[in-house]
Amino acid sequence: RGLGDVYKRQVMGDPEWAQLEMFQDMFVRGENADLIYTMVREWAAEHDKMEIMERCQAAGCPITAVFTMKEAAEHPHLLERGYIIELEDERLGRFRTLGAPFKLSETPGGPRRPAPRLGEHRDAVLTAPARPAPGPFPGPGGRLPLAGVRVANFGWVWAGPVTGQTLGFLGADVLKIESYARVDMTRTLPPFAGGERDPNRSLSNNACWAGNGSVTLNLKTEEARELALDLVSQCDVVVENFGPGVMDRLGLGYEDLRRRKPDVIMFSMPAAGLWGPLKDVRTYGLSLTSTTGLDSLVGYADDDLVPVENAYSDPYNGIFGAFAILTALAHRRRTGQGQQIDFSQQEAVMQMVGPAFMDYSLNGRVAGPLGNKHPLGAAAPHCVFPCAGDDRWISIAVETDAQWQALVAAMGSPGWARAAEWTTLAGRLAGIETLHAKIGEWTAGFDDRTLARELQAVGVPAAPVLNVADLLDDPHYRARETFIEVEHPLGYRETIYGAYVKMDRTPAVVRPGPWIGQDNDRVFLDLLGLDPARYEQLKKDRVIY
Repeated sequence: RGLGDVYKRQVMGDPEWAQLEMFQDMFVRGENADLIYTMVREWAAEHDKMEIMERCQAAGCPITAVFTMKEAAEHPHLLERGYIIELEDERLGRFRTLGAPFKLSETPGGPRRPAPRLGEHRDAVLTAPARPAPGPFPGPGGRLPLAGVRVANFGWVWAGPVTGQTLGFLGADVLKIESYARVDMTRTLPPFAGGERDPNRSLSNNACWAGNGSVTLNLKTEEARELALDLVSQCDVVVENFGPGVMDRLGLGYEDLRRRKPDVIMFSMPAAGLWGPLKDVRTYGLSLTSTTGLDSLVGYADDDLVPVENAYSDPYNGIFGAFAILTALAHRRRTGQGQQIDFSQQEAVMQMVGPAFMDYSLNGRVAGPLGNKHPLGAAAPHCVFPCAGDDRWISIAVETDAQWQALVAAMGSPGWARAAEWTTLAGRLAGIETLHAKIGEWTAGFDDRTLARELQAVGVPAAPVLNVADLLDDPHYRARETFIEVEHPLGYRETIYGAYVKMDRTPAVVRPGPWIGQDNDRVFLDLLGLDPARYEQLKKDRVIY
């Protein structure tokens, strides 16, 4: 039970049903979500969405309104931060588009000219002088790209650790700073190895944090904060995804770090950036996407939005953030200059709504949910269809008339499918609901994987809709080692993500997520050179804890 849960009850007037004992535990609430959603829906229907967001945010509860594409594109926060920019095109005139997805203090970057016309630079490229050929590449077994780079990762939950994970896969020595004084939320998530509820046995956490090491510092104490600065002085990069100002209040802000390590790269990834009207907005991954316009596009109708059931913005921003750090490292390698990276997770996720943003910017159209229809009307059929078995589905997307004819043949050329109205894309789009219903009647008798293989074989884009359990047995993922089985240092076997960064000459070494404090001896005794007696005393005093 967190403070956010208490605050939300207060905003709703602390109704009697919310005071029931069964609703005081996060996991019990999850088991009774349908009941809770019904109650919350009744309350929410009586209030404006922006009013609800304002009241909840003021009470410290990470709830956000679902912004339409227009509301996101016109929001004062994004305009003030310069994320919405104007460019000039010789055919379009001046138009608005999205700016750089992250802000670097010394090398801001961002688009300065519109997208090129087809073939615009062909002559310049073909007439440019030849560049010298690159030198020979190292053979297999060479150093990973970030070998020798050390990262102090203050990130928490999922986004920050995934940034560390990505850098770790590239060879960096990543040290996650955490503490038993405040155990990270993801360490409390089931399932647990052997069914034993222990923050070092969370299988979810171990998968999400693979690639990170672990150092324990109780940052509530002054000595721990001083040790953190000592550690930063030995690091190249610092990662954090707290709200704006948290690191400054700990004495670990960018200026504090620069005094210890002048060329340090500090990567900050708050929900909506380090400054602007929304800088203090509280979100988790699920509520963050609502502020980008993305959630307003997902569903079957304007009054039937479907929430994304996974905080995918966390790993998305984690990997995206690692790319931002690579750009800063490249600049430092050339100039010796460190810098601060203001990485707004909101702005990064908005890159996913580029087409809808441009449609609003250029045409004034506000996009909404389309179910499974193609957003540009460029394919029909374009949907998921039921298959034999419990909740089994197949996705089929037909973009050309040739693909349609191949699908008709695969269906056995039924009379309805040979009708003239279906022979063109325009005709199929006009009757798409009927078309989808007819195809669904046919697919319902087939195994999803078998049918997908057969359709692929005749040139029809199709794929089974995999559930989580299917992923582990999927031949493609098995061949690519997307998921691997490893031995955890505490003595149990588990399945975690393999490296999503795959390099043939320098393959990543994937280790399971760390147990709390597993790198303490190496960092405090070897790297920082603490006297062993002082080290033991700091552990007893719960400074290193």
